[in-house]
Amino acid sequence: MYRELKKVCSVVGMLLLLVVALAHLPGCSGSGGGTAPSGTLQVGLTDKQSDAFQQVVVTIREVRLVPAGLENAQDNDPRLPIVVSYGTPHIVDILTLRFQQEILGTIIIPAGNYNQVRLILEPNPNGQGQDPVNYLTLKSDPSVKIPLKTPSGQQSGLKVLGQFEVKPGIINAILLDFDPNTAIVDRGNGDYNLKPTGIRIVQPAGPLASFGSLTGTVISTFKDWSSATVTVVPQGGSSAIAGGTIFSNISASRWEGAFSAFVPAGTYRVHVQTSGFVPYSSALQPVISGSDTPLGDVLLTPLP
Repeated sequence: MYRELKKVCSVVGMLLLLVVALAHLPGCSGSGGGTAPSGTLQVGLTDKQSDAFQQVVVTIREVRLVPAGLENAQDNDPRLPIVVSYGTPHIVDILTLRFQQEILGTIIIPAGNYNQVRLILEPNPNGQGQDPVNYLTLKSDPSVKIPLKTPSGQQSGLKVLGQFEVKPGIINAILLDFDPNTAIVDRGNGDYNLKPTGIRIVQPAGPLASFGSLTGTVISTFKDWSSATVTVVPQGGSSAIAGGTIFSNISASRWEGAFSAFVPAGTYRVHVQTSGFVPYSSALQPVISGSDTPLGDVLLTPLP
């Protein structure tokens, strides 16, 4: 009888310890009603380099997240979590962020799926002789600040589209990967527009850290390809650590599309797949933090 009672007490004690442990996990509640589970999210900003621009400067006033299903919500909707609201607008030269991240903010938010990040920018001044706060300079004339026109950047924000998940009880991260070559549109009359189409949301496997990159250009000289899937797989692994879709453009009698993948230091293979062509796999490629590993041209071979 004593042994049985001892076993029961032991089991009860273990269950009590388990309940206490669960009650102290982030995003968990010890009460019967409970609260929605939450996770921590880091939001960072990085860039791709440009041959044309010397500087690309944006001045950020606020960063908001948009949960799935609230894509049409107003910016002042209380259901949109505010990652950061700067007392003094935050100035970032995008082109200084190669191989590193500018962490815009960290927030504890409800776990779940999100479909959008909104960057609310400070407006450029209208007065004569005042320097713009959102601008670019050209490598051919780096002393002249050319204002960036951001039609929605001040009112509803630059709406960066992309799905990401915030898992409960852990540090999640997303990276706003800014490609000035597609985010900045030359209107041909001296004006430049800043559009969110050249900014993508990347969700790394863990918290933000230093990384290197793998870059290359997928080409075909015999046959058009409209899009290709590029994935990066670590040595000895079977799951991709990075991936995305690129699109081709015709240039000098060949179809080409550039890619860049930001990954932690390590050794990787790059895989390319597109309809009508033989799948491509690179040799093992070493990546060093703070450096680029160029693959050069990746030549696609048409299927027989």
